[in-house]
Formats: sequence, structure tokens, C-alpha cells
Amino acid sequence: MDDVRRVVKQVWGYDALLPLQEEAIGAVLAQRDSIVVLPTGGGKSLCYQAPAASIGKLAVVVSPLISLMKDQVDGLAAVGVPAAFLNSSLGADERRAVEAGAARGQYRLLYVAPERLVLPTCLGLLRRAGVAFFAIDEAHCISQWGHDFRPEYRQLGVLREAFPDVAIHAFTATATPRVRTDIAAELTLRNPAILVGSFDRSNLVYRVRRRTDRLRQVIEALDRHRGEAGIVYCIRRAEVDQLSEALRRRGLRAVRYHAGLADAERKRAQDEFIAERADVVVATVAFGMGIDRSDVRFVIHAGMPKSIEHYQQEAGRAGRDGLPAECLLLYSGGDYGLWRSILMAEGLPAPGAIPKLGEMYGYCQAVACRHRSLVEYFGQTYGAASCGACDVCLGEVTTEDGSAELAGQILACVLETGGRFGADYVADVLRGAETARVARLRHNRLAAYGRLRQVPKATLRGWLAELEAQGCLARDGDEYPTLAVTVRGRRVLLGDEAVTLTRAVARPAGGPRPVRPPVPAGPGGATRDDELFEALRALRRAMAEERGIPPYLIFSDASLRAMAHERPTTPEAFLQIKGVGLRKLQELGPRFLACIRGHGDPDPSSG
Repeated sequence: MDDVRRVVKQVWGYDALLPLQEEAIGAVLAQRDSIVVLPTGGGKSLCYQAPAASIGKLAVVVSPLISLMKDQVDGLAAVGVPAAFLNSSLGADERRAVEAGAARGQYRLLYVAPERLVLPTCLGLLRRAGVAFFAIDEAHCISQWGHDFRPEYRQLGVLREAFPDVAIHAFTATATPRVRTDIAAELTLRNPAILVGSFDRSNLVYRVRRRTDRLRQVIEALDRHRGEAGIVYCIRRAEVDQLSEALRRRGLRAVRYHAGLADAERKRAQDEFIAERADVVVATVAFGMGIDRSDVRFVIHAGMPKSIEHYQQEAGRAGRDGLPAECLLLYSGGDYGLWRSILMAEGLPAPGAIPKLGEMYGYCQAVACRHRSLVEYFGQTYGAASCGACDVCLGEVTTEDGSAELAGQILACVLETGGRFGADYVADVLRGAETARVARLRHNRLAAYGRLRQVPKATLRGWLAELEAQGCLARDGDEYPTLAVTVRGRRVLLGDEAVTLTRAVARPAGGPRPVRPPVPAGPGGATRDDELFEALRALRRAMAEERGIPPYLIFSDASLRAMAHERPTTPEAFLQIKGVGLRKLQELGPRFLACIRGHGDPDPSSG
């Protein structure tokens, strides 16, 4: 283990390993199978990259995406670790060159797509090369109970048969106990070490809002993050097209990404975002896996995700550098029905898909600490009484006064209308709307008519959704859903059970936590750290373009922030910055040190 720690410091510039990384690396060194669950940003890659670099033998990494493989190999090249990939993007000559290099022992890591790995020719190559261990990235894809099941991953069970003496290590960011059991069974793991990190991403601020005006709400969030990078997820492709165009018209550097676009446009959008030429990607869930940009400061869901696992992974793309970031989820009651219809249209839904959709809807409706809810969903306990980093704990959402009376009036209206109408119509009756339909059905004569005239329609729709989530109302039908009062709803009407309704506080009690500690401001209001940070970012972009790699492979935002604050002016001091290894000191250090030296007087304590 001491050898690995030395390599981690010299190559990656980290003084210490993150929680569970040391145990995961220990399992690799002990040649013991393992399942490692670490949240996005928890440092999974280092768990197999560091031991591979240390032991000097070939490690094979199974990865589902070409873009992910290329970024990982480019990142390893940047720190001096020889690596390559085998996938369909290579020409015949390139593939033969990589295969020859693997056979000669030229690489420490070889990234392979699952469908290629199981080919007899590839298995034969790996036998000749001699494999130290296998690392299965995105291992949840092997489980039909996972949120991103991929049939080609099922074939990986052949590895145990083909390499009976080689350890297999499964890595994922999101896996419930059931999924972990399935992974172990499908890969035929032998007494695996089960290492599960904390699912809490304490640097993320979670907010959930009812969607009332998608564009306005998205723009309000973007205004909190001007000039910062982020992702906006939509459920449908048409929403992606409309929203991205609306943002561009407002002068934002936004690109779109979904499966309906040509490959060239999708690749261009991804490249623009990774190269920091675009700030915002508006996308369906087709975008994200393998996107390794670490300085994403916000993720906005303009529609409800289809499971908590999906939400955890998608929201987890924010703040991978450990700095604070915001995750905003906008939802409406219609999102549940939309996802249900999509799942049914795709054929028989995967086991648990519909219940998972209900769990996600329940998360949106609940008035409980978001961090606690997510952590407990994945089977862990959350110790803090308040996270101080979600809309509930920040006081941005509160319980509505008179919830019992309001709930009773709403449920009585559903009963009076016969349980044959949807939420929109029920809200019209409660507000006393003078529509032709209400008049034709004579519902303007009901006792419930106009009872909640003073309540905005969007608020009423939200309360109807909350009552549904709390089991007081039941929805029937997908295309034209109607609402009916349940047994529990009748008990609430009788006063035998209590429910709560919520409302958003007019002015948020607190915005996202600061991205950086406050420091004295310099001329023009910007801090001295901010000014140097922006200069370092510009240098990073320029050097990335020269090398044809993403800027985050040069240095992360966290490293640049540390440089801007510490202001090292000597190679020795520069090497103490987290994320600076020997190779980066040699190749990048001179220009970054020159930028720091040329940016005002250094801090005398920086060395």
C-alpha cells in the first residue's frame, strides 16, 4: 500500500486517499473480488488506476462509452501513465497497433467495450498479454434491477470462466442492495469485498419546485450561475429543442443534445461543452454518462427523472470537484403520467420501473430533508438533524397553515364532482372558474364551487399532486387521467387522519452556499483570488486547445482555486497544490507559475 500512496502523490498529486479508496485499492492488491459503490465525484477511477500504475501489470477496464474511454486514456497520458483503448472508433491499423502494444506489455490500463471484450479474439489477446485484474465500470448496467440495464453487460459473466484466477472488481455510483446482489451473481464473484461509500453529496444544494413556467424558472436558476457550467435535463426531445433555442436567444452559450440529432451535432455539442466553449447543455438523459467535466456548478431537471437512481446519478454530475453546486428539480403531476406512457410504449417495463417512478414522485412531494431522503433511500443512515443545503432545511419550503381544512375542501370537491375529472378541472371548480364546461355540467352549483377562489391555480394543482402522493387521491388513466378519493382520503375527510400541504416561501431564505470562502475584494469588487482564478482558467483553456484535450484534464477547478488562493511561486510550492503531480509540474508548471508570478504580488506565506 505504501507503494500505491507514493504513486498517488507523485502521479496524481494527492496527499491522501478519499474514504473507501484505500480499502478498494487494498482489495485489488489482495486479488480479492470486490463491489465498490462510490457516488459520482467519489474517486472511483483512482481505485483501479492507482494500483495498475503501481504494480506494473496490465489492468483491463470495461467501459460502456467511447467518449468515456478516450477521456480516461487522455487523462492518464497527461499524468504519464501508459494506457489505450479498444473500441469501434479505431481503424484496423490503429487496432492492430494497440493489440501489439498490449501483447508487449506496453500499457498499464486497457479500456475495452463489453461487446468487444467477450469476443474470442479479444479474450485470446488478453490471455497472451497477462491480465492483473478486471475493473467493470458502470457495473449497475449488468443488473435488470439497475437504472441503466444494458444487455451486453450480461455477457461479462464469461470472464470468470475464461480467467478463473483473475480478480474482478465492479464499480458503480448508484446501486441498491438488490442491485449489488445481482452484480455479484451475474459476474460470479467469489466472496467479494462489498465497499459502499456514503451516498451523501454534502457539497450539493438540492431544491425541488413545482413547475409552473419552465422557461422562467430555468432562467432564474441560470441567473444564479452566470458564466458557470451546467446541464439542463428535459424529458422530451421537443422540450430540449425549444428550451435551448430560447436560451440562445437570450445570449446564453447553450447547446442541445438528444438521440434525435445527427451523430455529428451530438459530438459537436459535447465537445463544445467539455472545451468550455459552451456553458449550458440542454439535453435528454441520453447525455451525461462519461461526461467527466468536474466544474459543473448546476444541474437543472426541467422535468422529473424516472427514478431516484437516475436522479442521484444525473444530479451527481454537479460539483464533482468537491466545490458547492446547485441541483434544481422542477416537476409537475403530468411528469408521472408522461414517464409511465413512455415506459409502456417501450414494451414491458423493466422490473420495478413503475414503482421506482412512484418513489421519485414521492421524493418530489415530500417535505423532508433532501440529503436525508436520498441517503436513506440507498439504505444508509443520515446523522445530522439538518443538512443546511436543501430547500427544506434552508426554509424555502414550509408547511401550509390550515392544511387539514384545505385538504378537506379539495377532497370534498373531488367527491362532489363524482371522481370523473382530472386535476385541472377540479382546480377550476375550486377557484370558481366561469368556463363553458363548468356551466354545462352545472358544477357551478356545487358547494365546492369557488371555495378556494383566492388560491392560484398552480398552487391548487400542486396540492392535488401532494394529496395524490400521500395516498388520499388515486389517479386512473394515462392519457386523460382522472382523480378519485381513496380510503385514506375519506379518513382525512372524517378527521381520522392528518395530512400536510406545502408552499414555497416567497423569497428564498438562502441561495446556494458560496462556491468559495469569502476573501477581501480587490479593485472593481472582484476578489484577488477571483481575478487570478479567471486568468488561470484562460491559461488552462489555451493549453488544452494546444494539446487537443478537455480543459479539466489539465487541472480541475479545485486545483485552480487552490493556486489562486495559495499563490505558489516556486516549483516546490506548486507541487504541494492538490492535483499537481511530477509530470504536470514538469510539463505545465512553468507557464502556470509564470501566470501566478505575473498576477500581482504573491502572498508572502506561499513560499
